[in-house]
Amino acid sequence: MSGILAGKRVLVTGVVTDASIAFHVARIAQEEGAEVLLTGFGRLSLIERVAGRLPKPAPVIELDVTDKDQLASLAGRIGEHVDSLDGVVHSIAYGPQGAFSFLDGTWDDVSTAVQVSAYSLKSLTTACLPLLERRGGSVVGLTFDAAVAWPHYDWMGVAKAALEATSRYLARDLGGRGIRCNLVAAGPLRSMAAKSIPGFSQLADVWETERAPAGWDLADPDPAARGVVALLSDFFPRTTGEIVHVDGGVHMMGA
Repeated sequence: MSGILAGKRVLVTGVVTDASIAFHVARIAQEEGAEVLLTGFGRLSLIERVAGRLPKPAPVIELDVTDKDQLASLAGRIGEHVDSLDGVVHSIAYGPQGAFSFLDGTWDDVSTAVQVSAYSLKSLTTACLPLLERRGGSVVGLTFDAAVAWPHYDWMGVAKAALEATSRYLARDLGGRGIRCNLVAAGPLRSMAAKSIPGFSQLADVWETERAPAGWDLADPDPAARGVVALLSDFFPRTTGEIVHVDGGVHMMGA
């Protein structure tokens, strides 16, 4: 089978609908030759239904990244389908409504946002480590540029900054085991996750002006998904701890 992921086994988290970046990562990964497994949280039957829209069947494994028992058993449950992993995609983020108010957000709000959105990158990666280190591999996460302060994003922005730091430390500690860890900083998309962000339309307005020199379509997750798949491939064999911006160029524009 041809393709830049031919023969690779990839675990993709965060597929909720067929409009999500994670779904398109799974689709493109399959088209590029990978065997794909998905994880799901909540109503697995809905995720299995969405998985049925992929080009090929993909098993769905239950995973709550805050559940120690599920994390401890994850490698074994993945092992029922494949004996190793070449790639893991982290597309998990959540913040309670209080996390979207910087001055009023409580520690309960913030700690939940950081655990689910940032610490889970470490939790997921170490849970998969027994399968990843057998052949070496690539961990790729999704972030929203945390180098600046965004309107309304508040403590979720802080959680994304923690995610970006977590990726760097994982890259440091796992490089010697043949495992790379990188992030794709994607522009905003009209997705289920976006619906939970108060003031999302104001945030998205930045991309709908001329600030994206390469253009940006709020309804098209394909460019970000392709960035993730590229980092999963062997075309970046010595790239780790990096953040690749797939945002139409907004990140580098001045006033």
